[in-house]
Parts: sequence; C-alpha cells; structure tokens
Amino acid sequence: MKSKRWTALALSLALSMTLLAGCGGGEPAPTATPAPESSATPAPTQESERTEVRLAMLNGPTGMGAAKLISDNLAGETRNDYQVEVASQPTDLTAKLGKGEVDIAALPTNVAANLYQKTGNIQMLALNTLGVLYILENGDTVHSMADLAGKTLYATGQGANPEYVLRYLLEQNGLDPESDVNIVWKTSEEVQTLMASGEAELAMLPVPAATAVTMQNPDVRLALDFNDAWEESGAGGTFTMGCVVARKDFIKEHPQAVEDFLTEYAESIAFIAEGSDEAAQMVVDAGIVPKLPIAKAAIPQANLVCITGSDMLDINSYYEVLFQADPASIGGGIPDDGFFYIP
Repeated sequence: MKSKRWTALALSLALSMTLLAGCGGGEPAPTATPAPESSATPAPTQESERTEVRLAMLNGPTGMGAAKLISDNLAGETRNDYQVEVASQPTDLTAKLGKGEVDIAALPTNVAANLYQKTGNIQMLALNTLGVLYILENGDTVHSMADLAGKTLYATGQGANPEYVLRYLLEQNGLDPESDVNIVWKTSEEVQTLMASGEAELAMLPVPAATAVTMQNPDVRLALDFNDAWEESGAGGTFTMGCVVARKDFIKEHPQAVEDFLTEYAESIAFIAEGSDEAAQMVVDAGIVPKLPIAKAAIPQANLVCITGSDMLDINSYYEVLFQADPASIGGGIPDDGFFYIP
C-alpha cells in the first residue's frame, strides 16, 4: 500500500507544478457551465481543405479538455489539421507564441494576461478551467472558510495566485490570514507527503495533486472547493484559472480556422467533462495526465468549461483580486477589452 502511495505522489507532483508555475499567479458560477454536447464534427471532405494549426496544450487540468480533439485529429476527423504538442511549463508556450511558433495555446489565465500586457499580440479565445484549488482535510471539521479559524493549514503556491486567492477568501469570511490561521507554506511534494501520511490535518492543493492524495489516503476528503467558496463569499464574476489564446496574426489570417477550432474544442470539452472511461483514456493517451486512475478521478474535479464571447469578461473580477494582491501577477493592470476574442 505504501509503495502505491509514493508512486501516485511522484506522478501527481509534475502535474501540480505545472499549475503552480502558471499561478505565479462545488458548482461553477452561473455563467460558467460546461459547453453543451453537440453532434460530432463532420470530417473534412478533402485533406487540402484542412488548415494547419499549431496547437499547444499543458499537462494537467488546463489541457484536459482538448483530449478528444487531439484523438479525433489523429484519426483525421477534425476540420483543422492540428500539429499538437503538450508542454509541462507555461513559459515553454509563451516563448513560442512570441516567436510565432505556436498558433493556439492553453495557458493559465494570469499568464495569458501577463503576455497580453507585454506584447499585445494575443487574444483569449475561451476560458477552459474554473478554479482547481481545494482544501483537503484528514477529518470532518471544516465545511466553510470560516471553519479554518485557529487551525494550521499546509499550503503550496506562496507568492503566487493560490496565496492571493486563499488570503482573499479568508478575508471575505472575516479572518485575518496573518493571525487567525496558521498558514505553513511548503512545496507541493511536501504538502502531498504530509497529507498522504496523515501527519497533517489540513492542506490547500490543486488538482490533480489533491486527487492523488485522496486516492493514497482514504481518510482525506475534499473539504472545500474554491469555486464554491468564491461564490459563497460574494465575490463577483468567475473564478477561472485556465484559458486558450491565439496569436492575433493567426486570427486575422485564418478566421474560419479559429471558428472551427472553437466548435471542435467545445465539443471536446463537453465529452471529456462527462468523465467516462473513454474520456479518461484519451487524456492519458494525449500525454496530459500520466495514469488512468488519476485521470479518471481528476476529471470531475477539474471543473472543465468552455466560456466564449462576451461571457469571458466575467473573469475581470478575478483579475481585480490578483491586481490588488500583486499587480505584476497580471502584467501591471487589468487587460482591456481588446484582450478578448469577441467576433
């Protein structure tokens, strides 16, 4: 049993680090609902009609929703001809976007805002992942953020989005993060080890690291979903941590390819979000999550959505929270409306 626990810890560490690198930075909010199912995209009639799209995804939740699109592309059943890569770090993709080596990419929402503020050469096409942060408890005493008063919480993501969101939600619930809660900052690996071994009672972790811990230690439960905590605290807008962006030049040169991508992507997200065995296998086959059990358990907790058009503007409330905590986390200011692809 112990060997299985430590194997799962190693598998989940690489994925959680992807999220936290981007973060250097329940139920979904009303506008953040998964894209409805629709009929399968018809295969193109001629190979020459397919526009080549260099598509880059990330390991972990931000990339999960594209797994069916990637599978369909390998079978030649997509409208576009996607040249796909899956990266471990957001910085790998921001550099390629800047050099014009990638056309469409998945990024953490704060990284996307940062890149837009620095270069102005991208637009957000869709929001794809709500919050993936959870409070885990080895017990049954915490049912709201207010219940963290007087407790010790092990957490990862200091100086980045997880810390900013945690502090904001604690304050919204009448708690002083400095005096009312003993927050102990550790690496993701350290927090996972403490929770899996039972040495710690409370922790904050992202999916799929949180998922792996609950699989390793059945006494640990997902006590709080930050999406629920965000809504219950009265925070406005949508707590959304993942998105897809495209280079402006590509959007201008290939508007139909962008529309086709959004159609196929929405269908892919809807299919993967159902969490079937086939969907979980697609996530593994795409190289987004390493093992089937973790993929199967993590999909329902990844809060996959496809939010497009003017509905994306709801993310500005989340950007406001990050701006108040650290303006540099989103490039020094709230992105203007030109950041959003609204045809």
